[in-house]
Amino acid sequence: MLKTILAISGKPGLYKLVSRGNKMLIVETVDSAKKRMPAYGADKVVSLADISIYTDDDNEVALASVFESIKAKYEGGLVDISSNKADKQSVIDFFEAVLPNYDRDRVRVSDMRKVIAWYNILVTNGITEFEEKTEEAEKAEEAAEASAE
Repeated sequence: MLKTILAISGKPGLYKLVSRGNKMLIVETVDSAKKRMPAYGADKVVSLADISIYTDDDNEVALASVFESIKAKYEGGLVDISSNKADKQSVIDFFEAVLPNYDRDRVRVSDMRKVIAWYNILVTNGITEFEEKTEEAEKAEEAAEASAE
């Protein structure tokens, strides 16, 4: 699901990929307004599925895994701290709780605030499946549904 959710540099919020045009993408805001607009080649567009967080052991953790950790901690609900009004230390404490081994030198507080804001936007708009299902998981789920019937 996160493959089609995009962040556009310089524009607030998140966007859903609707279509591809000639040298542009057609995107729609991920909120109740559902406003459509073009994103041109000059815009820096990144899929949330391509974003990772640096860790201490020189690896990276996918943003989807961080979102799943937040989801588990808050039982699928919204994060109770404000991404833009909370003080720096409370944001750091929150991030240490959901990803204890994040790289403290390379992950900035502004990045942590974005993660909180993006998570809240997604949950508010009903997007709660962050990890992509593998083919094996889909087949197992289909088999479980078939056996239940």
